Amino acid sequence: MKDYYSALGLGSDASLSDIKKAFRQKAAQYHPDRNSADDAPERFRAVQEAYDVLSDDVKRQAYDDNRRRNLLDSPIDTAREIWNNYFEKLL
Repeated sequence: MKDYYSALGLGSDASLSDIKKAFRQKAAQYHPDRNSADDAPERFRAVQEAYDVLSDDVKRQAYDDNRRRNLLDSPIDTAREIWNNYFEKLL
């Protein structure tokens, strides 16, 4: 699974303005017209894909939910959240 937050150099608590700012910086850095490195086009596409997902509320929510299911953030916190939700439903 791709980590879109790390592609933009952000944490999972980033705001929309943080995402836009990071995208502009990374896009300028890796744009093939400005960067002659061999991997620049690939990195630019990765940054663009990350921005497309994280800037859309619905796609970001689905991505964050999937990340939580895959325990990418913090396994301890994720497990705690799952168990707390489970017990809240029981009680």
